[in-house]
This record gives sequence, C-alpha cells and structure tokens, in this order.
Amino acid sequence: MIKVTVWNEFLHEKEHGAVQEVYPNGIHEALKAGIGTDGFAVSTATLDQPEHGLTDEVLANTDVLIWWGHMGHDKVEDAIVERVHARVMEGMGLIVLHSGHFSKIFKKLMGTGCDLKWREANEKERIWTVNPAHPIAAGLPEQFVLDREEMYGEHFDIPAPDELVFVSWFEGGEVFRTGCTWFRGQGKVFYFRPGHETFPTYYNPNVLQVIRNGIRWAAPSGAAKPVRGNHKPLEEIKAK
Repeated sequence: MIKVTVWNEFLHEKEHGAVQEVYPNGIHEALKAGIGTDGFAVSTATLDQPEHGLTDEVLANTDVLIWWGHMGHDKVEDAIVERVHARVMEGMGLIVLHSGHFSKIFKKLMGTGCDLKWREANEKERIWTVNPAHPIAAGLPEQFVLDREEMYGEHFDIPAPDELVFVSWFEGGEVFRTGCTWFRGQGKVFYFRPGHETFPTYYNPNVLQVIRNGIRWAAPSGAAKPVRGNHKPLEEIKAK
C-alpha cells in the first residue's frame, strides 16, 4: 500500500459559500474519496491542525504528499516547510496542485518565483497529453476537456521540467505547461495545474486518474540511501 497524505489549507471552504457548495467537506476530503483505496492508504491534514497536521510522525509515514494551498501560503510555518523539504530529499513524493505553485515548499524546491498569468472567466480548458509513454499518462486519452476552469498562462516561472507530460490550451488563447515533473534528491515532484476551488474539477474522472497515476509515479523507489562524505575505498588501492 502506498501511504498518501492529502494536505489542504481548508480556508476557502470555511469562508466562501461558492466553495462550500462544490466541496462541502473540503477539497482534501473530495480528493481522498476520489483517489480511492485501490493500492492507497489515504489520510488528510489541514493548516489549522497542530504543526499543520504534518508532524514528524505523519511525514515519516507518508510515501506521497499531495498539496493544495492558495490564500494561506504565508501562514505555513517555515519550520514545517523545512521538514517537508527534508522528507522530499529523502525520497517522499510530492504532488503540488493548482495554486500550490505559490506555496513555500514548491518555491523552495524550484528555486524560482513560480509566477504566471491567470484569469477567472469560467472558460474551457483542453489538456493535451504530450508524453503518452509517461506513467502519469497511463489510461488517459490524447486530450480531454474541462468545461470551466481558471486560466493559468505562460510564462510559468519554473526551471525547465525534467519531464513534461501535459500541456493546456485555454478558450482565451493561452497555453500552459500543466503537468511537469522534477527529481529532487531521492524524491520526485509532480505539478498538476487544474483545481480552482469554485469548480468541480476534483470530481472529473480524468483529473483523478492523473492524480492516481502521479501517486504511483512519485512513490519512493526503494533505492538505497546515498552515502556521502569522506569514504573508504571499496577495492584495494595498490601503492604506486
């Protein structure tokens, strides 16, 4: 079983009626239900919990952390960001969704500003699979449509992805690198763009398939931890 923790700041759902109507129990609970239990053991954590629900014990028992944040980025304690960063470098997978592009942890892992164009106009988004051989694209069509989404447009201020899996086109004409992966230390990072809080994106079967695939891809590889520093030779070094 892959142990998954879905982290959501859980602020919009408490304050905005339009969001409550779409996600009455929170985005984290919708994702937990949508991911399912086939091969996954899923738990949730939120901003208002002690240590944001991301204690050392929780993270030590997390194979893949899913992150959704927006209006509470600055409320995430730096010590927790460092803790999550350390776990990613040790091999924990991280999936960052939608407005999580501006989260402290994503910016730290990217080393860039992570800014972009955006617009809320209830417009159509067409997501193209541009790397159909990638494991995250498994079982997905060549393209699929979200009838209503928030637009994110280039230029997206990120380092060039190690792998680009999906690209979006929006009704207003913009394009965006919607599905990107990176390797950091022993960990794997996947950014997936859709998920504006007032739209039912996290009930879409194709979106949920991407996230499930992303979990399997981002799960720890099980490789031995690298040994660094001064090192004794493995073979005899003959005197010269």
